[in-house]
Amino acid sequence: MRAITYTAGATKQAAKETNKFAKASAAATREARNILLDCVIQSASLKNDAGLARLLVVAPPVISKIRHGRLAVGPTLAIAINEVTDISITDITVILAGQVAA
Repeated sequence: MRAITYTAGATKQAAKETNKFAKASAAATREARNILLDCVIQSASLKNDAGLARLLVVAPPVISKIRHGRLAVGPTLAIAINEVTDISITDITVILAGQVAA
């Protein structure tokens, strides 16, 4: 097993990025969440939310709750989006912060 070492700077940078994402996700408007989900659907060439739920390995009601503002996009879902599409965590944060127009 290989040991993982962290430098203080890298840990602080990761903490800053996590904090940015948490703030953006908590403050995300319903429109920003919908833009994110639509970007993922378009990026993955999907047809609808059901296909998105299958791609992200979540139950369809999770996507519905995010669309209707009853559930925030959490870090686990952001990582899943990053893994299955070419959308970076930074881009996800920017979209959720409302800095991208539709």
